[in-house]
Order: sequence, then C-alpha cells, then structure tokens
Amino acid sequence: MAAMLSMALYNLMDTLWLARTSHQAVAALTVNFPIQMILAALGVGTGVGAGSYAARMFGAGNLEAARKTAGQVFLLTFVFGILLIVLTLADPDGLLRLFGASKDILPQARTYLTIVIFTSPCVLFFMMVNNLLRAEGRPNLSMHVVLAFSAVGMVLDPLFILGWGPIPAMGIRGAAWSAVISQSVAALLSLYFISLRSSKYRLDWSRLLPDTAILRSIFQTGFPSIVMNLVISAVIIVYNHALIPFGDEALATLGMCFRVNGVVMMILFGVGHGVMPMVGYSAGARSYERLIETVREATRFSLILAVASFLLLEILAPQVLGLFSTDPRLTAMAVPALRIFISAMVIIAPALVWINMFIGLGKGSTAMWLMFVRDMLLLVPLLVFLPPFFGVSGVWMAQPLSSVVAFFIIRRRALREINSFRTSAAA
Repeated sequence: MAAMLSMALYNLMDTLWLARTSHQAVAALTVNFPIQMILAALGVGTGVGAGSYAARMFGAGNLEAARKTAGQVFLLTFVFGILLIVLTLADPDGLLRLFGASKDILPQARTYLTIVIFTSPCVLFFMMVNNLLRAEGRPNLSMHVVLAFSAVGMVLDPLFILGWGPIPAMGIRGAAWSAVISQSVAALLSLYFISLRSSKYRLDWSRLLPDTAILRSIFQTGFPSIVMNLVISAVIIVYNHALIPFGDEALATLGMCFRVNGVVMMILFGVGHGVMPMVGYSAGARSYERLIETVREATRFSLILAVASFLLLEILAPQVLGLFSTDPRLTAMAVPALRIFISAMVIIAPALVWINMFIGLGKGSTAMWLMFVRDMLLLVPLLVFLPPFFGVSGVWMAQPLSSVVAFFIIRRRALREINSFRTSAAA
C-alpha cells in the first residue's frame, strides 16, 4: 500500500508540475497513458503470473521451481523491452494519433514518448521483480524499490519541468527525463535486492535459460492479467477519442481525474497485491480457513478506506483541483467531472479484492473475463452512447455506471469461489 501510494503521488505531482506550464502539456501526458498501460500490462501481468506461481511453489515446498521462475523474468524483460522500443520508434506519430492526440498536442506527446520508451526494459524489470519479492515474503523490499522510484521522480520533476538554478526549464521533456532516471534507479535497486544472499531465489545463469513448463505456468495466470491491462489501455484510447470533440481542456481534465482518483485506487491495488501471495500460499498449503479470512479482512479494510476517500474527495474537489490550475474554464469542467468519476469508488474497492483473489489462486482467466465484462462490454459502449445525450458529462458518467453493474457480476462469482473453500475447509 505504501509503495502504490507513493507511485500514485509521483504521478499526481508529475501532472501538477506540468499543469503549471500549460493544459496542453497535461493533455499530451494524458495521450501517453495508453503506452504506460501497455508497459503495465506486460510488466505487472507477467509479474503477477510469476509471483503467483512462485508463491504457490514456495507454499508447496518446491524451491527449485520458484527459483527458476526468477530466471525467466530476466529473459522476458529483455524480449518485451526490445520489442516495445522497436515497435514504438517505427511510427511514434501514428501511434499517438491512434491514442487520440490532436495536431496541437502531437509535438509534445511525441517528445515525451520518444524519450521514455528507451527505459521500457527497466520499467518491465522492476514491475516483474516487485511481484517476486512479495511472493517470497519480502514486501518491504518491494516497497523500498517503488519508494525510491517515486522519491527520485518527485524530486526531479519540478527541477526538470520548471527549471531551477543552472537547470533549464524543459517542460514535458523534463518530465520524460525525470521518468527515465527514476525508472533506471528502480531497476538497479530491484536487481540488487533479488541478488542478495538472503534471497530465496538464488540467481544462477542456468536458471535464466528458457523453461517452457515454467513460462507456460507464468502466462497461464499472467496472460489474463496482461489482457486485463491491455483492455484498460484500449479503454483509455476510447476515452481520449470520446473527449476530442470537447477540446484539449477535456483531455487535461481526464488526466487530472485519473491522477487524483489514482491516489486512492493505487492504495486499493496495494491491498489487492497483498492478497495475491497470501491467497496463493494458503491455497498451496491447503490452509482454506486462512484464505477465507484473508479475503474477508482485505474486503473490510478496502471498504473503509474507499468510503473515507470518497467523502474527502467529494467535499474537497475544488481545493484539490485548484492545485493543478487557476484557469476558471478548466476548473469548471474538472470539479463536476471528478465528483462523478469517483462516485463508484465504494463498490470498486471490494471488487478489486475479489479480482486479485482469483489471480492469486492462479485463475487469471476468471479475473480476465470479469474485467472484460466491466470494461469492454459495459464501459466502452457507454462511452460511445452517453456523450451524444449528456455531452462531456456522459463521458464521466460511463465509469461509475459500468462499475455498478460489474460489481454484482463479480460479487456473485467471488461468493461462489469462497463458498467452495468453506466446503473444503469443513472437509
């Protein structure tokens, strides 16, 4: 939770400092969200698969399989990283137009993308290793990596974006270089932690060779998580295109809403990431009562957190958004947008716990289909059909409406799974 909160705060500060330059810079950063989600799809998705498999192997006492899993992460980082760099640089402008960039913000968006893409292997590596550290029961080290990443980024952002002393003001180029440096620091620290003698993984060159059985197990759980995050990337693209008729201010508003909402959502994701290895280990050890208690306590805590955050943001929306911009037009659009955007936070919280429960159990396909229903079958159609009737408010309404319907679908499937463990516990 601390790690995810620090990352969310870094993203928030990134947007806040860019907003001091222009709302076009925030819009350009918003257009780059899909590439960030593609990185998250490959990094977090593969990491979730590797972490889930390693946790189950640790729980079952199969240390060699868990150690080989860490070796596969190095291989996958290299393959995915090089592939992303080549594909992005082949046609960055075409990619950004696909993401929803207008001609006014395309130059700034291109500047950001063509700098940060070179450290994509670093991003993938620290995201994957993050899950491995949690899987072996060292979440504090995982937290330290993300805290270092966020701290470096938050210190460098105002220096590089606005300039200070001998450092010239670089605007969005400065935000990109800040990201490059912080991502490189996180990757190096991840390598250090997983190479420690106290680590259970025991890195060895022989374990870096491809192991088809372990790769298959990683992607059996991880591939659905990759698809889930790619779906989120596709949804953001739809969001960007839905907002084009309403101008760059609407895109900037979306960026601010994502960042503010992301502070709370990242904490909720932290709860979910804590659930995954505990559920996986408990399932591997056949400790079903502990598994049920884990999910119950996580659900209760996430609900309390979501209610408190929802009330705080609803009341303080003008003050929070006032930190980003003093432009009255932008504020007039952003305040109601944020209030609508976060209105379903209370029901999203338990749904995230249940989704992560399925991932921890190695049932990534179930989690994938549940997220697919929410995002592609519910959210995307609403983003298409609501704006013609409700204008820009229709864009903001799509998220909470889809979340309400999805909540009941996810809840029903999760309760069925929990009841099956109650039966196993009784037996």
